[in-house]
Amino acid sequence: MKKLLSLSVLAALTAMVFAGPQAKFAKESHDFGKINEGDGKVTYIFDVKNTGDAPLIITQVETSCGCTAREYTKEPIAPGENGEVKVTYNPAGRPGPFKKTITVNSNASKKVVLSIKGEVTPKPKKK
Repeated sequence: MKKLLSLSVLAALTAMVFAGPQAKFAKESHDFGKINEGDGKVTYIFDVKNTGDAPLIITQVETSCGCTAREYTKEPIAPGENGEVKVTYNPAGRPGPFKKTITVNSNASKKVVLSIKGEVTPKPKKK
């Protein structure tokens, strides 16, 4: 009897934890490595899957710097389906190492903080 009660409580807790939308990112950070300032902007797409049981809605994506632009899936992401957060970094006038964060707010139980990093090689100076 105790075993059955314990299993019932565990099942109920598991259902509460996994109820609703869940944002599962394939990768939460990306390293661009060395990039050349003169080559212009670089872009990475973070893939997100809704592993929950209700539609996932990304409500807002915030970046830690104006040098980082973002686009994201605006439509609800159905359970089992995928969406994306596209991040573009502009290295113009920013030689040296960089690390930026991207905060993804949604109707899931917690926000997700993504990150990008790399090192910008300055473009050659004109003589």
